[in-house]
Amino acid sequence: MSSTSEVKEREYQNQPILAILRDANDKFGVQFGVKKAKLILEHIEAIKNFVAKYDKVPAQV
Repeated sequence: MSSTSEVKEREYQNQPILAILRDANDKFGVQFGVKKAKLILEHIEAIKNFVAKYDKVPAQV
């Protein structure tokens, strides 16, 4: 994970969202709300395995 990445809480249509940005210049990055955050947490091990399988640099999670 890059040390310049940022995580920000935002609002979209009066709903909270979480934005994960590559750096200060990244306008959108990855954004999701509570329902998708729960889904991600439910499948975090599958996501870690996916990254480990296909990324050339091991994930530092």
